[in-house]
Amino acid sequence: MTEDVHAEDGSPVAEAVLPLPLEFEALYLANQDAFHRYALLHLDGNDAAEEAVHRAFLEILRHWDALLEESNLQQQTWAILRRVVISEQLGGFRKRLALLRGETGLYRALCSLPPRQFDVIVLRYVLRCETCEIGWYLGVTNSTVDYHCRRAKERLERAMASYIRAGGDPK
Repeated sequence: MTEDVHAEDGSPVAEAVLPLPLEFEALYLANQDAFHRYALLHLDGNDAAEEAVHRAFLEILRHWDALLEESNLQQQTWAILRRVVISEQLGGFRKRLALLRGETGLYRALCSLPPRQFDVIVLRYVLRCETCEIGWYLGVTNSTVDYHCRRAKERLERAMASYIRAGGDPK
């Protein structure tokens, strides 16, 4: 919401605020505190909550014109916030998972999955979410969720194949 501005002599001027739509500013003022409380409830600490709310409002601004055409702007903006918070939670889980050591290599294999595949596997098999919930959280269709799940399982099977062939002894 800021851009680099240069003085007449070419030297950079402190960041200048871009003009924002008045309705967006009103939405921000009306929801910022509630968004922050929601994010704080689900994330580890104030910094993570502030970052999530900031990302959510940037996404809302990026889609502002389309959101104005929605029948329920408030519902749509909360949906964006929830998706951002869930994304932050999954990212934090991935970082904690990477710290775990297991003899099978499963944790390492999970952490090596591409982000969408990791998210789908965690949401489906760890958090036990239904396909339609996962699709909503990630903003994709049910068939896309199933595709990412299949691809992730294939990758995990290949990564774990050496362990399985060795009869449980990791190589």
